[in-house]
Formats: sequence, C-alpha cells, structure tokens
Amino acid sequence: MKEKTPSMKEWRRLYDVAVEFKKLECWDWMYDDDLFGVQNPDDCEIGYCCIMGNFRQMFGVAVYLGADGLDGYLKIQSGEIGGADPDALYCQKCIMASFEDRDCLWKEDLQLIKKLGLKFRGRNQWPMFKSYRPGYVPWFLTKKEALFLTVALEQAIDVAVRFREDEGLLTPRGKNEYLIRVPDKIEDIILWEDRWMKPAPVKKTKLSDDRVNEVKIQKIKKKAVRTSSIWEIELAFSPTPVREKKERPYFPRMLAVIDHRSIMGLDFHVFEISSDTSEFRNHFLGFLEKHEALPKEILVGNDETLEIIAPIASLLKINLKSDSELLAMEEFNRAMFDFFRA
Repeated sequence: MKEKTPSMKEWRRLYDVAVEFKKLECWDWMYDDDLFGVQNPDDCEIGYCCIMGNFRQMFGVAVYLGADGLDGYLKIQSGEIGGADPDALYCQKCIMASFEDRDCLWKEDLQLIKKLGLKFRGRNQWPMFKSYRPGYVPWFLTKKEALFLTVALEQAIDVAVRFREDEGLLTPRGKNEYLIRVPDKIEDIILWEDRWMKPAPVKKTKLSDDRVNEVKIQKIKKKAVRTSSIWEIELAFSPTPVREKKERPYFPRMLAVIDHRSIMGLDFHVFEISSDTSEFRNHFLGFLEKHEALPKEILVGNDETLEIIAPIASLLKINLKSDSELLAMEEFNRAMFDFFRA
C-alpha cells in the first residue's frame, strides 16, 4: 500500500515551523544528549528529540521514533555503534529536519522549495527533511511523518526556550525517565503539558520460525565429512541499496561464510529485506548439503546470526562461538566494499 504524501499546505507549514526553529539557534545552549520526548497526537507514539549543532558539524533536530528509535539513538550515543559505522545508518529509526548547504539537497527538495516560493541563501540555511528506517535508504517524508515532524519542531521550540532559562528542566526526576510533551485534545484544541515517563521496553524481534529442516539435517549427517576448519559466518546489510519500481530503496541482507584461516569465501548470498529467519536457515542448510563438509567450529559476530545458526550447529554437533571481531570477515567485507564503491 502506497503511503500518502504531504499536501502543499502541509509542506508549507513544516517549512515555516522549521524556519522559526532555525532562528532560535537553540544548539547554542543545548547538546545532543539533552533529550526530551513529544507524543504524537495522531497515534500516541513518542518521538525522542535530539538537538544537533552544538559541535557545529550538523544543525537540526532528529526525532527518534518509539522505543526502537530511542534504542538506536542510545547505541550510537554510548559508542556501541560508532557514528562512522555503517550500522549507524541501518539501525536508525527517526525523522529529521536539518539545515544544509544548497548543494546537499536532493533535486526533489529544491523543486519543492521553488514550488512553495521559498528562498534561502548561505551555508547551513536550507531546510531538508528526511525519514530514516532500519534497512532502508534515507527518504522523503510521508504525510504522517511530515505532520508529526511539524508538531515535534513546535514543541522543540517550547522546550528549548524554557531550557535556556532553566537548565534543570530536562534533569530526570527518576531513573530512566524523560520529559515528554503530552497533548490533551479538547475538541479542536490541543493543550500540551509536561510529563515524566519511562520509555516502553524494546520489543525483541521474535524469530519467525524456530524449526530446522530435519530431513536436510539427516542428509547432511550422512554425506558431510567432518574437518578441522573454522568458519566465520555473518548476516549483515549490503553496502549497496536496491530499488523495486518506485518503492523506497532498501539495503538487502547478505549471508557470508568465510574460511577463518584462508579468508576464502565459501558462500555468499543476498536476500530481500522481507526475508525471514527460515529463509536464512534453509539457505545455509542447502549450502551445507552441497558443500559436503562440516567445520570443527563456527564463529559468529552478532546475536541475529547466532540465533540463526545455533539450532543447526547444535544438531550437527559443531562448536559455536560468538566473537565480535571476525578478522577474516572484516577482510572480506573490506574487499567487497571497495568493489562496490569502485
């Protein structure tokens, strides 16, 4: 189902509020860890607002959506995922208003600004609005996202002005609490109030299929030779996006199997973003069936890969270890990234 796009009136309102926010220059007294929330009047989802610009590298506000969005933000802030790490792009769930140089805007952004009759001049003066979703390329706002970003910017102005006068405004009242701007709708009027709230727990993605194809396991046991080799296995995002028709571009998933000692690629397969655990497992089982050899040990670099491989390794009595530093995989990924970017 195609998502609705904002009307010209809605775009106009968003640009107007963004200009007002820019004039405030609240990054002069706020840092990117002065986090606060805004509850969406439409669906009650909380967006956690991060003001950017105090370090004079990027100016604007990012609104991290829900518990998942907040979790991604906290991982980047804590250094668990570095800002230059490709995973920083893949894990973000937010909508963003930033102020850029003209040549940083996309063609469609410039066309919209011209159509609205707006004019901007100078460095870091051109508003740009983008949507970030895990696994997808940063993209244009939907109608719903544009409306919420407008509200979030309005409330960011309110919070920033008060924070300038009272630096204790955002100091947590309790453990793991954030100041949230909450709407109270009375007929057609929305009144806003401060409320201290804890974020909802992050919902762990449940494996869509815990089962393993027992028939294939038995075939592998009969045919495969046990060796002293060590394999590194990782499920990750592709560095190059793909696009189907006019849909939003996405980064496919890649499953790679590398020999730990020789750094030779044993298997490499690309999956659609909609692929689930059963598809990853069945492909790996198919590879083992064709390869007709089993390693002594498998090293995996992330929890998702561990959950995919663990039942298979258990049934085939292969030692399985989690290792955050897969040296052979890093070398393989480096060569692959260089190839795609050449």
